[in-house]
Amino acid sequence: MKVLIPSALRSYTERGETEASGATLGAALADLEHQYPGIRFRVVDEQDRIRRHIRIFVNGEQARDLAQPLNGTDEVIIVQALSGG
Repeated sequence: MKVLIPSALRSYTERGETEASGATLGAALADLEHQYPGIRFRVVDEQDRIRRHIRIFVNGEQARDLAQPLNGTDEVIIVQALSGG
């Protein structure tokens, strides 16, 4: 499946788009970790939940947990929230 990477994480992938595989969102993130070591920790916290400042969309719908099922034709978009004052 196609995975769009935010600019803040491109130091891992060196590109804005990559491919991953997995039957669930968690499996796809594990595949990304295998390809780009260190990227999963920036997206998933120590309690195995999507970090508060990260939003992940699958085919335009926000994914809320790592158990979300995926298929090979899905498009996953990782978005990093901006903050500041």
